[in-house]
Amino acid sequence: MGLFTQLKQKVGDAVKRSVIAHHRRSRAVLFSDTTLRDGEQMPGATLEPEDKVRIALALEEAGIHSIDAGFPASSEKDVEAIQMMVGKVKKPVLTALCRTVKGDVDAADRALAGQPVHKRGVSLFLGTSPLHREHKLNKTKAEILGIIEETVGYAGEKFPIVAFSPEDASRTEKDFLCECYELAIACGATTIGFPDTVGVLTPEKTRDYVRAIQDGTPSVEKALLAVHTHNDYGCAVANTLAGIAEGANVVQCTVNGIGERAGNASLEEVAIALAMNEDQYGRPFKLDVSKLAPLCELVSELTGIPLPPNKPVAGRNVFATEAGIHQDGLLKNPDTYLPFRPEKVGADGIHLVLGRHSGRRAVAHELGRLDLPSDDDTVTRVLDAIKSQPKGAVVDDILLRTWATP
Repeated sequence: MGLFTQLKQKVGDAVKRSVIAHHRRSRAVLFSDTTLRDGEQMPGATLEPEDKVRIALALEEAGIHSIDAGFPASSEKDVEAIQMMVGKVKKPVLTALCRTVKGDVDAADRALAGQPVHKRGVSLFLGTSPLHREHKLNKTKAEILGIIEETVGYAGEKFPIVAFSPEDASRTEKDFLCECYELAIACGATTIGFPDTVGVLTPEKTRDYVRAIQDGTPSVEKALLAVHTHNDYGCAVANTLAGIAEGANVVQCTVNGIGERAGNASLEEVAIALAMNEDQYGRPFKLDVSKLAPLCELVSELTGIPLPPNKPVAGRNVFATEAGIHQDGLLKNPDTYLPFRPEKVGADGIHLVLGRHSGRRAVAHELGRLDLPSDDDTVTRVLDAIKSQPKGAVVDDILLRTWATP
């Protein structure tokens, strides 16, 4: 290696250390979105390259820090999508997923050609749990460490941003997990990921693992720590928040929580939980929560995966109610029955659904909205008509006009 090359490498290493130290000092939570890669692995959620670019631009507008843009070695469509993002998606770091195989790193390098050097990276993964070592890879611990050393170092020659994640980390022995992280950092990893690959953790166990990683990896301060949780027990968001509480720097999520099996941690749910509980977490982040509901709707539209009515943040029932007591309270002050107002997340306003459980105040409000009489007799007549409707009937403006007319 020539003197100039050595000097350039030393300067680059100093810059990386400085950036990592800055992020750690700031205590900011960096949101990394994996909708376009891990989320798309959900059966039926396949996205065309043009769709991925639309979502990536919406993520950029929302202030996402980095985007897991695809897996170049697995699909030419992923390569096409990533190349379409280069030059268009300018603010987030674009990363590509790689196995711990040099050819995958080369494929990522080609896919991200043209992306500014400080906005391109790779994320390498390798199974480390006994299940993966023995049954999938047929490798010893020593062989696993050898693969990490060879491939993370190789990736560092091509990318300034290199993440290493031990696949099935949550079922890996803690001491071996830390050994893998320590080696990866020594070989140039700038981020170490902690993936709960099959979603087996609880918040308490997540905290235990994150503490063990921080205590058992001497060089942990030289890298950012990311958590990546799956929702098989319904704990993905809670586990991610537990990781944040223990000091994780990066959270890897998907919009609407889409992903394999029961999905991933939902980006919008983690974000709103942080935003509404600053007193608890005290961790700043730059994601614009007012963009969340439109982002959820866009991803639902393009993937064809519908939003459940009770989906936090963006489900159609989140700001809707049929219950008379709740309707009365919302009309007097929306905060009586809402944890946050619709505009907080960019959602449409409150929706009063008229049905068997509705009360007089909501009926009068809806009649007034239509410039219809809202005297006591009219409200009684309309309310009686509503309560006589069969199950599943929808009370719309046409019916209200009919019932309100003497």
